[in-house]
Amino acid sequence: MEQLLAESSFGTLTPGSIIKGTVIEIRQNDVVVDIGGKSEGVVPANEFADITEVQIGDEIEVYLEKTEDRNGAPVISYDKAQQKKNWETIVAECKEGSILPGRVKAKVKGGLIVSMGIDAFLPASQIDVQPPKNLDQYIGQTYDFKVLKINLDRKNIVISRRELIEEQRNEKRRALLDEIKPGDIRRGIVKNLTDYGAFIDLDGLDGLLHITDMSWGRISHPKEVLSIGEEINVMIIEVDRDRERVSLGLKQCTSNPWESIEKKYPVGAKVHGKVVNLVQYGAFVEIEQGVEGLVHVTELSWTKRIAKPSDVLKIGQEVDAVILGINKEEQKISLGIRQLEPNPWDMVRHNYPVGARVHGKVRNLTTFGAFVELEEGIDGMVHVSDMSWTRRINHPGEMLKKGDEVEAIVLDVDVDQQRIALGMKQTQDDPWSDVDRKFHIGDIVSGKVTKITAFGAFIELEDAIDGLVHISQIGEDHVEKIKDVLKIGQEVSARVIKIDKDDRRIGLSIKAANYDSAQLQAEIRAYDRIRGNSGDRNNAPQTTSTASDDKGFGSLGDLLDKASF
Repeated sequence: MEQLLAESSFGTLTPGSIIKGTVIEIRQNDVVVDIGGKSEGVVPANEFADITEVQIGDEIEVYLEKTEDRNGAPVISYDKAQQKKNWETIVAECKEGSILPGRVKAKVKGGLIVSMGIDAFLPASQIDVQPPKNLDQYIGQTYDFKVLKINLDRKNIVISRRELIEEQRNEKRRALLDEIKPGDIRRGIVKNLTDYGAFIDLDGLDGLLHITDMSWGRISHPKEVLSIGEEINVMIIEVDRDRERVSLGLKQCTSNPWESIEKKYPVGAKVHGKVVNLVQYGAFVEIEQGVEGLVHVTELSWTKRIAKPSDVLKIGQEVDAVILGINKEEQKISLGIRQLEPNPWDMVRHNYPVGARVHGKVRNLTTFGAFVELEEGIDGMVHVSDMSWTRRINHPGEMLKKGDEVEAIVLDVDVDQQRIALGMKQTQDDPWSDVDRKFHIGDIVSGKVTKITAFGAFIELEDAIDGLVHISQIGEDHVEKIKDVLKIGQEVSARVIKIDKDDRRIGLSIKAANYDSAQLQAEIRAYDRIRGNSGDRNNAPQTTSTASDDKGFGSLGDLLDKASF
């Protein structure tokens, strides 16, 4: 035993040293190496770059970590022996900034481990110009790397692939800047998207593709036509070599569809397209790539009152339309959808002649009248002045409500403005036309109080004609407040003391109901004298509208112009 120990190298084995050994067995997962110790050491097979190149009998160098483990076997490593020798070589021969090849070995927190004879650390930020999201794609790949830092104390190296790529890009960028010129077509990759455009990588040189140069049509964001990583052909529009900036164009690679737009789409032609945008005032319809037309909200329907296009259209919907107008210089096309159907207003004069009696349902009430639907999409308007011969209507709600069925007479038709004026009172005879035959000065009449004002009370007489009892004609005694003497709905008797057929007025007197002829004449004279001196026209409004109150369509039209018809 002493002789065997003397002949072996066991006594010279020192942990931390590199020793030589002989491969005596190759297994599936490890290699058995005789290092001259009491027992053989085992090296994991994955420490060899190619295990098939290892043969039994090969002499290799290994790193001795321990002379014995708990089983009495030495702990050795082929990989650490190589790294220790390589580290010494790198420290002696390599400097920061050197270029070395390496193979990506594994992924670790913050980056990758690269085998370059020794293990070096490649931070994720130094892998590529754009930090990659998936580091697994690099494992097993071989690249050239630039040495950034050598730490002798910690025996590690930090390397970069990005700096080499940037240097190569800089060389390519300088070469491209000297080479390219406006009008050239180049292949590029979409690198980044912004609200105002896209940056295109022209293999080392980034160019800006502005949103206005992406399409002959209108787009709201570059993502509508491009995506990051997409390869596209672009045209060089402008080159600024001093600032190293290049402006690019995508739409310039195709012909401008607006050049022959008037020949391709004559006014009146029917087109088919897709709704690409909806705004408050209309809808934009793409009729071909780069060519859009606007359908104004007023051109969507002949009869329907459309508040906003989104009520009847949606983005992506395919529609037919008619060309209404083209402005080639401003690249604008006006479209109409309602023109695909006949205009029902073209038949209004025929269907609703002036004087015709019509029926309809109250669709809406406004402060000045009521809109009556004669047929779908065709409305007529009854002004408050044309609702009653005898009553003064301040608001149509006093006589009508939505949904009421009404009968009216067509007073006027304006096809251009799409207006029909109707009258409800015209369906009956005007009771004021023969009022002087029904009522005479001095007649005793009876009626019901319908309205009380500060200056008098209105009494409803025969045929719904109102007469006015002035406050001075209520009683012999002075009346301070009429409501203290008369009530709405109260039946009263009075005497006719004034008839004005032209102004549609009847003056009544309650206190003169029991007067004799002489007293009555005196009261009438006194009444006329008081009215003349006090300007009673201003104090006592008409009981109904006068003939000049908007009978004509002109004044009605003025009111309609101010309304939302």
